[in-house]
Amino acid sequence: MVEPRHAQGAAVDNFFADHPVAVIFSVLAVVHALTIVLGVPWVVFVKKESQATVAWVFTITFLPLLGILLFTLFGYNYVYRPIKRRRRLQVGRSRWQYSLPEHLRRGQHRERTFDTWNHLGKLAVKLGSFPVSAGNRVQLYHETARAFADMFQAMEQAERHIHLEYFIVRADRTGSRLLELLTRKARAGVEVRLLYDAVGSLSLHTSFIRPLRQAGGHCVPFLTINPLRRRMQVNLRNHRKITVIDGRVAFTGGINIGDEYLGRDPHFGYWRDELLRLEGPAVACLQMVFAEDWEFASGEVLRSAAYFPPLEPAGDALVQIVDSGPDQTKNANRDLIFAAITLARRRVWIATPYFVPDAGLQDALRLAARLGADVRILLPSIADHWLAYFARQTYVDELLDEGVQFYEYLPGMMHSKMMLVDDAWGYVGSVNLDNRSLRLNFEVNCVLHSAAELAELQSAFENDFAKSKQIDPTTFRQRPFATRLAAQVARLFAPLL
Repeated sequence: MVEPRHAQGAAVDNFFADHPVAVIFSVLAVVHALTIVLGVPWVVFVKKESQATVAWVFTITFLPLLGILLFTLFGYNYVYRPIKRRRRLQVGRSRWQYSLPEHLRRGQHRERTFDTWNHLGKLAVKLGSFPVSAGNRVQLYHETARAFADMFQAMEQAERHIHLEYFIVRADRTGSRLLELLTRKARAGVEVRLLYDAVGSLSLHTSFIRPLRQAGGHCVPFLTINPLRRRMQVNLRNHRKITVIDGRVAFTGGINIGDEYLGRDPHFGYWRDELLRLEGPAVACLQMVFAEDWEFASGEVLRSAAYFPPLEPAGDALVQIVDSGPDQTKNANRDLIFAAITLARRRVWIATPYFVPDAGLQDALRLAARLGADVRILLPSIADHWLAYFARQTYVDELLDEGVQFYEYLPGMMHSKMMLVDDAWGYVGSVNLDNRSLRLNFEVNCVLHSAAELAELQSAFENDFAKSKQIDPTTFRQRPFATRLAAQVARLFAPLL
């Protein structure tokens, strides 16, 4: 005899009432299964690197809902960036290209050719970067106090516009001094544009920049964290550091805007960083990088002659501006660094505050050392990001056996991002040797091709090594078990570091 439908419903209600825990676990099991069935294929389809894929599959399997949320925020590295995507698909035809002199346009292979070491200049062009530019004057800064002083003085002398693009702008003494200067220049009729990263400058409140806006200046965050906006992306950040003044003078390197970069933070103490000042035709390339990022963030197009004035030769330096980011099919800076290391025969010197290289870069460093090159990596002895600090230890451990030498800078925080290969090629810029810089962030390097600037870079390295302690392999491997365990756990997060 079939029970009435209302009796069956009552039985189900009674079961739910009598077994609430079982019902909850059943629902969770179904959700867990659906998360794996839907989430894992999504990860496998989206992620290209096997290490990152395994890490995310592991996370979603054991932390289903949290794993999907984390992957959406940090793992799904998609940016809706139609401006740059269209530009890269239409190299040579984009309206942006014609803001630059013909010999400085991206992807142009018909421009006059410069004899760069192992043709790395041409390789950078094939990767989508600007061509090598002659007739530039480069001034390297190894002390942040002097770098800030000269940069602020150059902004004081601005007559038409000041463009700044920074990952971090602090609302501290240094940031206040900058805002006061920019506000004063804006009131005097100078066009002021400040582009800051929404995550790196998260503490920069509206009240702090309000005076500059009231004076007529423009302040725009890059990729704001807003779940209601299509462009929301926590993981992809603008790590560039650029200042352009009147389209004729530019600064770039590793320095952000904040007190710690002047050695005023007691935790870090002395701050070692590298910055360069650029005058000459290559300034237009840094101006282009800023203009592209500014249009993406604000919608305002900067392409008139006022922003790209004719630039006469200012010196003898050959330089090349190489920008990179997650909007590229192949990361230009990562591939260029890889090529330089594999071509090295005498030396590879690298300064980076974060060392979490991918497998290819590890192999390149290992190969260079085996071939007899003097391979040295300069690292900070102070940790400012503990996860990256512990993760790097596993890479150091592996490469010490291959003859790679590691040095820890002792006077304070080492934040320089620079590289020298065979005294013939080098760079100063914003790129760290980690997954974040080489795959996730928007970055920019100034590659140096001339002997005078490379010789000065070599002297800077030698001075830094003299103030550093070389890591001894035997002592390093005697670290406590807890430290070695923490390093292995931290390495699991390498795709995010």
